[in-house]
Amino acid sequence: MNTSGIEPLDVRVLVKPDAVEEKTKGGILLPQQAIEQEKYATVKATLVAVGANAFSEAKANPAFTAPMSGDRVMVAKYGGINIKGDDGEDYRLMNDEDVIAFLKGAAA
Repeated sequence: MNTSGIEPLDVRVLVKPDAVEEKTKGGILLPQQAIEQEKYATVKATLVAVGANAFSEAKANPAFTAPMSGDRVMVAKYGGINIKGDDGEDYRLMNDEDVIAFLKGAAA
């Protein structure tokens, strides 16, 4: 369900990147700059909304399954723009070609 107030147009998609840990596994606190940098580098996300023409080229291939809202995906590192939704959450608005894989099983 899209509570962001953002509807992607054309070939754009809206994803919600996974949260970034603020500590290392050893318990060391990371500096804010490192957290911000990692936050925008995250490659795992949940697909929130899809534009009307997103994945249209790939849909021409009968073997292709287009990602849908709610799917866990991997996205291009640093792809798209960062935007805050009406719900206060951080999102990334990007081209459909920046969605590079489905995440299934333990990877999700």
